[in-house]
Amino acid sequence: MHRLKPSLQFRKSITYTYVTLARHFSTHQTRFDHVGPMASLLKSRSVVRFRGPDTVKFLQGLLTNDVQRFCESPGEMTSALVTPNVPFISDSPMYALMLTPQGRFLYDLFLYRPARASEQLDRTGSGPGSDPGGRLELLADVDATVLDELLERFNKYRLRADVVIENVAEEFSCWQRYGENLTEKFSSAEEPEAASIGWGGAVDPAGTSSSHGNSHGWQWFKDPRLDSLGFRGIFPSNTTPPLVEADKETDEKNYLLWRLEKGVAEGSTEILKGEAVPLEYNLAGLNAISFDKGCYVGQELIARTHHRGVIRKRLLPLKFLDDSGKEIEQKVAPGSEVINAVSGKKAGTVATALGCRGLGLIRLEEALKGLSKLTIQGQEDVKVEAIRPEWWPTEWFQEYQQDTASA
Repeated sequence: MHRLKPSLQFRKSITYTYVTLARHFSTHQTRFDHVGPMASLLKSRSVVRFRGPDTVKFLQGLLTNDVQRFCESPGEMTSALVTPNVPFISDSPMYALMLTPQGRFLYDLFLYRPARASEQLDRTGSGPGSDPGGRLELLADVDATVLDELLERFNKYRLRADVVIENVAEEFSCWQRYGENLTEKFSSAEEPEAASIGWGGAVDPAGTSSSHGNSHGWQWFKDPRLDSLGFRGIFPSNTTPPLVEADKETDEKNYLLWRLEKGVAEGSTEILKGEAVPLEYNLAGLNAISFDKGCYVGQELIARTHHRGVIRKRLLPLKFLDDSGKEIEQKVAPGSEVINAVSGKKAGTVATALGCRGLGLIRLEEALKGLSKLTIQGQEDVKVEAIRPEWWPTEWFQEYQQDTASA
């Protein structure tokens, strides 16, 4: 089926207001204010399947999050939807990282556990389905640009573990559904409108039609990183997900802009593979790291940095302006150096950029100075404004203030 991809028109006039958290950061209204739900097919992501008796044990020793949760009994983190279209037991997805032995970032993964047949009602809706084997499998939403090397690395660690690792990118696709206030009113992990399918609720024709003919009950879940990012899901490639209308499907670049304004990097290009320190990229705050699980590859640096509590650089949303304060488009490239225009010292590096927005790994000492004037090295006509994400915990500022006070 050919998908329509209309360009969404956003308001050009954007109002900026400033708050004084020690007079340092700006907050702002974004070009996505008052824009309703949108959905994007994430062509930058692929899907890998792990299956076999040793799946959880294998991943538990490699990834930063506690994969053991997928073996636990259903609890508060699961949904309970009585419907033949989605499982009545449904684990929330998990965000996790794979690191080098030195604790540097390699890959990020969104892990999903497809429901077993016994955890869904059968086609008649009168009881659970048949599940002779009860085999556990996990699907991973991964960066498509590093798919081959990711598979090679996982297979290198597999050794004698009874786990099969498969590239299923042709079978499945990754999607994101996002927009203003999409998740604020809902507390459940699954897509709220999809939760209305089935007994006791209004029937959602889009959800019903999208799920027919598959055995897993594909559904939307809240993004495990931040509620404000919206909903994420893996769906069969030959179907359009529920609740995605033709006039609401839009280019993946709009999802990138949505993330840039939230200060969230994704994938091995934006989070520099082999070099990035996960805590500097705020990945602990995005629920990618468990500090309570056992050992995993690269844990030592993560634990030491976390317990030391001093992080001098962090990933921040950036806005690019001209001398008059107007936004300027397409003038800054990833990798550009951000400097203090007064002292000439390097303040950080642009990690990614699109239009007048970007993400940069910036020294907090520079970003927190109210009088700092940041610009791009070699492009002194481009001014850089660092923006405080609303989701940042206050402890991150306290850490910096305590550090500078002791200095």
